[in-house]
Amino acid sequence: MTKRIHFFKMQGAGNDYIYVNAINNPLSSPREKAIEWSKYHFGIGSDGLVLIDKSDKADFRMRIFNADGSEAAMCGNATRCIGKYVYEQGLTDNTTITLDTLSGIKIIKLHIDNNIVKEVTVDMGIPEVENKDIEVIVNGKNFIGTKTSIGNPHFVIFVDDINMIDLQEVGPVIENNPEFPDRTNVEFVEIKNKNNVRMRVWERGSGITMACGTGACATLAVCVVKRKTGKMAVVEMDGGNLTIEWDGNNHIQMTGEAVTVFEGTIEE
Repeated sequence: MTKRIHFFKMQGAGNDYIYVNAINNPLSSPREKAIEWSKYHFGIGSDGLVLIDKSDKADFRMRIFNADGSEAAMCGNATRCIGKYVYEQGLTDNTTITLDTLSGIKIIKLHIDNNIVKEVTVDMGIPEVENKDIEVIVNGKNFIGTKTSIGNPHFVIFVDDINMIDLQEVGPVIENNPEFPDRTNVEFVEIKNKNNVRMRVWERGSGITMACGTGACATLAVCVVKRKTGKMAVVEMDGGNLTIEWDGNNHIQMTGEAVTVFEGTIEE
């Protein structure tokens, strides 16, 4: 018998995923469904699939599968959307929520107006920024960047003009460079001023996306270490802006919107 799965399509700064309540709708093959459902024109269309489930460590558990079926450890934009989902769907009435992810427990704080979640702040933990830069070569072009981890791997590259970067050309080559045995997300960053930076991203397993929450956090962390910005800055991405702060407890705080696009059902 065909099983119909209820889903929500949600986006944070244009980073769009399919959200399924796995407590009520467990999926037998999430990797395959992530590939199938994420296809534009033939499926729902998204950057991947997010499952919201029970946890014995936190209020909820997140599993996230990229559009290519690979499982990701963390996604900042998806974390914000989960906060909106569980509150507005009545799964919790708490405005501070703990979320179990493959990169640890994340604390989500909801900013609510008339019972609607307008913005969400996520404590992304302590960033890891490597001391020295490395160089990678793509089609004869040299790119110097910094390895960073926000629970998942990033490579942050500063450029003078972000519009001169062909993401489709250089992104997959850097993602799969031998320097990154587990592959990597790739961020190209242009400094606007001490309070604003422009970033474009090639996401590991998804390709070009409109935004990346962990990528924005990685960007701010490297900017602070290299004294290019203050400890709080707005990261401008193709899909929207996020406010990132490296707080006094050495944790990265990410604040931004979470938006419900539509809901529906699809055959498993």
